[in-house]
Amino acid sequence: MSEITIINEKPVTIYEVRDKLGEIKKRDKELSFRAKKTEEFVNNVVLLKEKKARELMEELEKLSIEKLKPRHLVKIVDVLPKDMDSLKILFTNEPIALKLEEFEKIIEIVKKYA
Repeated sequence: MSEITIINEKPVTIYEVRDKLGEIKKRDKELSFRAKKTEEFVNNVVLLKEKKARELMEELEKLSIEKLKPRHLVKIVDVLPKDMDSLKILFTNEPIALKLEEFEKIIEIVKKYA
């Protein structure tokens, strides 16, 4: 059996997943079993319109919090934590420590979109 080689790894928001599934659906006319399950999940979980999600991501990136990696930003956009506790839960298993002011800035931005 051949070995799979990962060429590129990039975290994507749930909105981007939905777009990719739409492209696959157009191309292949029908989704595979796993893709159908993924589409079902994505359609049940999406909280924002894609344009708003992109705007939120851009605003979070403008904060320039060095400790936040793209995967953290994707989590924030997908979950839309509305309070400090919800945001802190996202980082429970992450080895980063943000300052209270940074948490507050993030919550302030997310509240505009939630």
